Amino acid sequence: MKIYLNEFEVLELNETQLAVIANDIPTLQLEDDLKRRLSYIVTSKYDACFDRLFKEWFPKLAARGVASIPTDKEAFAQLVFSQPDYKDRSTRDAEALAAQQGE
Repeated sequence: MKIYLNEFEVLELNETQLAVIANDIPTLQLEDDLKRRLSYIVTSKYDACFDRLFKEWFPKLAARGVASIPTDKEAFAQLVFSQPDYKDRSTRDAEALAAQQGE
């Protein structure tokens, strides 16, 4: 069984690995079970990241006088991303490294 993200193979389970998993999960349910587990992992990561984004940015937006803060996660995230001082993790890490190297 191969698992892909877009067109790139992320994981391949061989027959022995699948048989080990099938020791606990009925074979007819195996594929659906693995899909559910993968979905749960990615969704949980998204939820945790969103919670951190919200906790960081809700007070900032309120302090800026934003009168209407969306309750929809997608709309809230887009509002945050539109802020001129928003920086994603890669940008923050690159700036921290540049500052560290400049010391």
